[in-house]
Amino acid sequence: MTQEAYLQEIERVISDGPYKASWASLTGHRTPEWYTRGKLGIFIHWGIYAVPALGNEWYARNMYNPQRREYQYHLEHFGDPKTFGYKDFIPRFKGERFDAREWVKLFSSAGARFILPVAEHHDGFAMYDTAFNRWNSLKLGPERDVMGELKQAAEDAGLKFCASSHRAEHYFFMNMGRAIDSDVNDPAYADLYGPAVYLPEFTPDHLEQTTENPSNPGPTEEWLTDWMVRTCEFIDRYQPKVLYFDWWIKNYAFKPYLKKIAAYYYNRAIQWGEEVTINYKWDAFPPGVATFDVERGALTGISPVPWQTCTAIGKNSWGYTRENRFKSSRQIICDLIDIVSKNGILLLNVGPRADGTITAEESTVLLELGAWLSRCGEGIYDTVPWKTFGEGSVNAEEGFFMDSEEKGYTPEDFRFTYKNGSVYAFQLCPDGRDITLRSLPGHPFADPGIEAVRLLGSDDDISWTRDKEGLHLQVPSGTETDFPLCFRIDLM
Repeated sequence: MTQEAYLQEIERVISDGPYKASWASLTGHRTPEWYTRGKLGIFIHWGIYAVPALGNEWYARNMYNPQRREYQYHLEHFGDPKTFGYKDFIPRFKGERFDAREWVKLFSSAGARFILPVAEHHDGFAMYDTAFNRWNSLKLGPERDVMGELKQAAEDAGLKFCASSHRAEHYFFMNMGRAIDSDVNDPAYADLYGPAVYLPEFTPDHLEQTTENPSNPGPTEEWLTDWMVRTCEFIDRYQPKVLYFDWWIKNYAFKPYLKKIAAYYYNRAIQWGEEVTINYKWDAFPPGVATFDVERGALTGISPVPWQTCTAIGKNSWGYTRENRFKSSRQIICDLIDIVSKNGILLLNVGPRADGTITAEESTVLLELGAWLSRCGEGIYDTVPWKTFGEGSVNAEEGFFMDSEEKGYTPEDFRFTYKNGSVYAFQLCPDGRDITLRSLPGHPFADPGIEAVRLLGSDDDISWTRDKEGLHLQVPSGTETDFPLCFRIDLM
């Protein structure tokens, strides 16, 4: 289908469907129940940037910047960016050991309910079959439809297939190549490197229309139209159940196109008989249209609507690098509990190597997470927030990029969830001593009674007493662990 034909199809689907390209029509779209009940998904950053494997997934940009160490590394190991540019990594991105079913088997063992691979990163290389981008994984590199294989493997295993598009940032991403003599300036590769719009001392904000700089130019109408068509083509070909966008769509210039994409996607989902949503950051969408995402961060209290944190096991990079440092499974588990207690969902990232294998460090974390969920997942899946998210002195800092280090929880720090007449109390840093839950004091005219307390993963009931100070739990011996404990408190 040509771009013009797709534009006509977009207008037809919006005209014929219940959702129109207006915030008034789109507001009130429901976040899918499967998504809010599932709580855990796996994000996957796999692309050409795994070949040089230095710095992070922004190697494609930084290799053209003489102020960055990636530039010096590139000169020493690959040569001048004019003769060996980012495009020249593509033949080395073979994915010869990529096995979608093995990936999904690992993700299922981790307890994930959905996967969300990156369909296209800022670098402009599509990991899927498309009529609008000759630089794609079916024709080049692995010569495989990576998204198609992951979708099939996920759905065969009972997981939802979702996907992300980071193409919005492609408008400027490679622009440091404009400032030097590089292959970015070669017209033969313009469709890979993009407009690469360059301004001296450029940062993305210099091209962004926001409340602070409303007169600054955003992407051109021609480029935005092309971006919208590519997005809608992906929606039709792969039918993702969540469509994730990175941050730059908050630019004012994107707003009319976001309305059309959302209306098109939500109308298509009705035709498929599926529940879907869009992930967004900052203020790209108004409340009630899509699902808010906090990158590498959290909220400090219970949100009235579902939200998501995207974060990575790797601390330094979303994609594979040889020097990446990794979080412990304990940190990931504590973050999951905290997020769920506040009505959130965790999207946890892995960054496979260029050959398609997943690092031992990430695999270990995923398996340990899955083992913990096999004992305590009853208090995570299908739950809703309780009347308070938790107690104790340690809490997350609200905002983006706040989660690299462990929080330093103490034995007095707890988080709560609720399901089917039971409160689930998670002790984030157990020390084997008896517990007092001060959020469950005994007030006969104000609080429900308690029938029983059980430690998940154990067959024994927990001895308890209750008074005005709280609910006192006698922790049995032999429960010493580095991982959080979960107590199910059955209410009368």
